[in-house]
Amino acid sequence: MGIAIKHSLGRGDMPVTGRDAMRYFEESGYRFLSIDAEHAVAVEELPAHHQDPFDRILVAQALVEPMRLMTHDPLMALYCDTIIKI
Repeated sequence: MGIAIKHSLGRGDMPVTGRDAMRYFEESGYRFLSIDAEHAVAVEELPAHHQDPFDRILVAQALVEPMRLMTHDPLMALYCDTIIKI
């Protein structure tokens, strides 16, 4: 969702369409994770390190599932040691 929205804004920071990204992820064997109510509720409990709602839901999903999340965003990496800054 975040890829599609960023691409549609045409700012140049997301050169890949949402549809292309979905195809790349499927071809690479990634599993898609739906946003559940539990994930949305967990966003309320997050400290205010980051203000982007899409990034915050990714963090909440990673913490609830639990899963590792890799990011290049240093603010997202502040949430937990299972969020890996690359």
